[in-house]
Amino acid sequence: MKTLGIIGGMSWESTAEYYRLINEGVRTRLGGLHSAELLIKSVDFHPVEQLQVRGDWQTMGRDLAAMAAVLEGAGAEGIILATNTMHKVAPAIEEMIGVPFLHIADAAAGAIRRAGIERVGLLGTAFTMEEEFYRRRMTERFGIEVMIPPSEDRRLIHRVIYDELCLGECRSDSRDEFVRICEDLGNEGARGIVLGCTEIPLLIQQGHLNLPVFDTTAIHCAAAVDFMIHT
Repeated sequence: MKTLGIIGGMSWESTAEYYRLINEGVRTRLGGLHSAELLIKSVDFHPVEQLQVRGDWQTMGRDLAAMAAVLEGAGAEGIILATNTMHKVAPAIEEMIGVPFLHIADAAAGAIRRAGIERVGLLGTAFTMEEEFYRRRMTERFGIEVMIPPSEDRRLIHRVIYDELCLGECRSDSRDEFVRICEDLGNEGARGIVLGCTEIPLLIQQGHLNLPVFDTTAIHCAAAVDFMIHT
């Protein structure tokens, strides 16, 4: 089994899900008392969020790349970043390390293509929905058309992620709003919904929607397990 390095803490609620899902995946695949060989660097999310607000992605890229290098030096044979938004700085991480970096958008797009879907709606932070680093990668590398909600709904999603989900709070009224937004995207032509923030699956899952749901947390973890136990 390969040793995997995880950069987490953005937020720790979703990083805890990564730890659980990867360990469950290894146990399912290998059986018995097997569990995952993991190294985790979990950050204090508050200063990261402040840098996001200021738009200082260069500092964030430098800091996360340094963390990835530390994990590699400690024996990690591959690196994952347990957040969608911070993949904006993935190039800085990839330049710093000599081991594979498992990109969350690649894992999600692969699952979408395997499902035979070419047009999806994307929910995530404002950064993930509005900037091109995530949508463009799915479109250019995998031929997937990515739709996003209108501006008012994007503001609502972003607020719920930071003010509720990252604090471990799941409210039924917020769930209802997310379901409505997904249904609206479906009415506009989306054939699936990407939960493009690792906290959103804490609030909504496949059972809440009629459209196929692509849970990027679960998909990323499955890709990590494949990487770890592939020989």
